[in-house]
Amino acid sequence: MGANLKSQLKKTFGYESFRPLQEEIIRAALDGRDVLVLMPTGGGKSLCYQLPALVREGLTIVVSPLIALMKDQVDALQAAGAPATFLNSTLNADESRHRIAGLYRGEYKLLYIAPERLMLSGTIEMLESWKPQCIAIDEAHCISEWGHDFRPEYRQIANLRDQFGQIPMMALTATATDRVREDIATQLRLHEPQRFIASFNRPNLQYRVTPRRSALRQILEVASKHEGESGIIYCGSRNGTERLAQRITENGVKAAPYHAGMNAKDRNRNQEGFIRDEIQVICATIAFGMGIDKPDVRFVIHQDLPKNLEGYYQETGRAGRDGLSADCVLLFNAADVTKQTGFIEEKPDEHERTIARNLLQQMVHYAESRECRRKVLLDYFSETYDEENCGACDNCLEPKETFEGTESAQKFLACIFRVHQKTHFNVGLNHIVDVLCGGDNEKIRRWNHQELSTYNIGTEFGRDEWKVIGRELVRLGLAFQTPGQMSVIELTEQGAQWLRDTNRKTLELTRPAPAKKEKTSRPRKGRAGDLECDEALFEKLRTLRRELASERGVPPYIIFGDVALRHMARDYPTTLGAFGLGHGVGEKKLNEFGEIFTKEITSYLENNPKREFA
Repeated sequence: MGANLKSQLKKTFGYESFRPLQEEIIRAALDGRDVLVLMPTGGGKSLCYQLPALVREGLTIVVSPLIALMKDQVDALQAAGAPATFLNSTLNADESRHRIAGLYRGEYKLLYIAPERLMLSGTIEMLESWKPQCIAIDEAHCISEWGHDFRPEYRQIANLRDQFGQIPMMALTATATDRVREDIATQLRLHEPQRFIASFNRPNLQYRVTPRRSALRQILEVASKHEGESGIIYCGSRNGTERLAQRITENGVKAAPYHAGMNAKDRNRNQEGFIRDEIQVICATIAFGMGIDKPDVRFVIHQDLPKNLEGYYQETGRAGRDGLSADCVLLFNAADVTKQTGFIEEKPDEHERTIARNLLQQMVHYAESRECRRKVLLDYFSETYDEENCGACDNCLEPKETFEGTESAQKFLACIFRVHQKTHFNVGLNHIVDVLCGGDNEKIRRWNHQELSTYNIGTEFGRDEWKVIGRELVRLGLAFQTPGQMSVIELTEQGAQWLRDTNRKTLELTRPAPAKKEKTSRPRKGRAGDLECDEALFEKLRTLRRELASERGVPPYIIFGDVALRHMARDYPTTLGAFGLGHGVGEKKLNEFGEIFTKEITSYLENNPKREFA
């Protein structure tokens, strides 16, 4: 079986070896086990059900909520010579009947289907007659109300157990906390599932959080570093996506918006333009991305603060799915915290509000922490990261300056104490900062807080800097910020004890000085994490790929991914035999594209010498 799997892997997908856990997952599936797979975006989840489907008898059903992704995956499978199809609402009646007839004839190995289609009258009966051998549930976190993308229609998938109780089921997701993992297994009624949890670490992604000062200028700096390469910019509002796309385009970078409020025709046109490399940058709300299988996104920027770390992780995970280096930039402004808190308080259910506040607090901790970004993200997913320096985040590459902050902490905490002592109630963080900075407003005058001993003792820092110090003291457990619209800040028992202690422990705090002017990052090409190759040949092969894709009406990466092109531009294959040995070159692609690409490489070498690579 092992030799057969490796042979099929090369024949269809053009890969010589499996990624971590793929072979073990595939073997468990072929043994008839229920399987729960947690593997980050770009880790190769799809192969875990695609390859078993090709080597076993019968049909594999793939339930997916993502209509665009269905089409992409089926296009890629067909381009590789694998018999696959999909059924969803984008097909007209004639096309649906044609595909259903093919399923009755046993022409397909994989059927992608949306959960809504499953629930239509007669669908289950048809599936029973096709005698499926495995059911794969993609984006399985959608079944859990604790997941970041809960979809009620997913709950009905559990009914498949009633009709197909003995058929093995595979549940797959890219992001899920411990609680969500258990909920997936329970809701889908998995039978003693074998669990495979891959590392959530994406070593090719570089994480950076930078103060948002001039968002357009900062975004254009990142886009210019990735000239001609694809990027996604996430915005907090629909209007924001449209304004930003227009301004980016006016500055010479082709951009387009994407949000749920657009009509379907315009939204699909922009998505297709991005997938086909006709649009460099998509400016989107979180409505964009889950159904995108584009592997060569080289940067993801969050212009506004995400609601939670799980969504942020998944959105940044859309960069660098091909394993090559990519940048993930969060433009952080503390005003976003207030805005998000306002949205949370509009939720009618207190339980929902409590969950949302906790998630937002974790997101703010990530943004303001001086810890390794990778470590904070992995901690969230219950994974330990032992390296002292990841070498690929701003806090590791350019550690934040710290200072001996005992006196500053003492001033802030004493101010909380004095305010409460005078008025017998606590106030918000902003009011404490107003007192420290000698503010003159209606609340200070009404409560006579200008008479406090802590009034105007904080002139060494401005308001924004004191807010950063206040939030850091909350993270350190010396103060507590209550949830809710009328949030107040109060001393914890630990903070009160520290304040009373005459031999108090010194505190090292992050220096809240204005950020230095950002340095222009060096170009991406050739950076650690990329496959070194002849960049001029790589660009020629990208142009050829784009032309071939345009002729066939498919995204360029369906022809070959960037990794495959970089291998070609490194190894210079000029014969079909050598080309067939390349990464990502299966039998069908060798027959279809081998002569075209070897001819291009031969032509290039007539005027350019081969380069040697380590």
